[in-house]
Amino acid sequence: MKVIPITVSELAGFLNCRFEGDGGRLIEGVETITEARPEHLTFLANPRYRKFLAQSRAGVIIIGAEVPSPEGMVRLVSDHPYRDFCRSVEKIYRLPPPDVVAGIHPRSDVEPTAELGAGLRTGPFVSIAAGVRVGERCTLNAGAHIGREAVIGDDCIVGVNAVVRRGVRIGNRVVIGDGSIIGYDGFGYVPEATGYRQIPPVGTVIIEDDVHIGANCCIDRATVGVTRIRRGTKLDNLIQIAHGVEIGEHTAIAAQVGISGSTRIGSRVMMGGQAGLVGHIAIGDRMIVGAQAGVTKSFDTGGMISGYPARPQIEAKRIEAAMSRLPELLKRVRTLEDKLGEIEKRKKR
Repeated sequence: MKVIPITVSELAGFLNCRFEGDGGRLIEGVETITEARPEHLTFLANPRYRKFLAQSRAGVIIIGAEVPSPEGMVRLVSDHPYRDFCRSVEKIYRLPPPDVVAGIHPRSDVEPTAELGAGLRTGPFVSIAAGVRVGERCTLNAGAHIGREAVIGDDCIVGVNAVVRRGVRIGNRVVIGDGSIIGYDGFGYVPEATGYRQIPPVGTVIIEDDVHIGANCCIDRATVGVTRIRRGTKLDNLIQIAHGVEIGEHTAIAAQVGISGSTRIGSRVMMGGQAGLVGHIAIGDRMIVGAQAGVTKSFDTGGMISGYPARPQIEAKRIEAAMSRLPELLKRVRTLEDKLGEIEKRKKR
């Protein structure tokens, strides 16, 4: 990516925030608070990183008004340092051109009955099946497959070797990461004397507008009905969403989360990495599910849950604190048992 150098005063004007220090200082890139050098811009939003501030060599920092910074470091004072840092990256760096040029690549395979919107870009070895509808200004990267009668809205990006299977419906401005598979069969089997019989999945998947799906995610089609990801939701890489799951608006889910079938997730929920949820439960709006939580029942407390089995955060911390004292408590119990044993022996004498 090409860097577009910018002065502190120019960036402050773009961000609509004030600066403290040399407004003519040139910013030539962005870096983390620990790796930044004098030509770099960094930021401080999470209090956990405040301990690194004194040793930081950054020339410019986006920071809250109440947080002191080392002498000589130019400050861009912001009410939302993380947001303004993201905007700064967009201003300072020129993103590289897309891998896919305009038009249909000659090595793409497009069925004649597919309806393709204006401005479509496809890479090599893209396959578009019969009855597909693709909206305007979409990009289908190399090796992507769009299954029979699938529908994709406007301004969507389908990653390298990603798959949108038959009948799946994708909204507008959706990003599907490399290697992700949308609409594969759900894990539904009936045990029989001779083994297992698969339940034919006749449902589909609906991905609403402005959803971002990371790399190597799997979102299974419903056995009957719909697996639905509502608008604005963001999924990290390596996530499994089973058949018939519904995820509400603007929910954020970190990597390696697994959600079992027919579970309902509310709006603006946040899930930490490697959390696991059993099937047929519900998580209420604005819940926070801690990393590696094992969620075995429904919650609608509006707070944070963590641990295994998952509990409200305060309760989980109390249990963890009590567990850490178990070795000491066991030692005390053994000492008491020995003393009681001595008392019993004396009584028998």
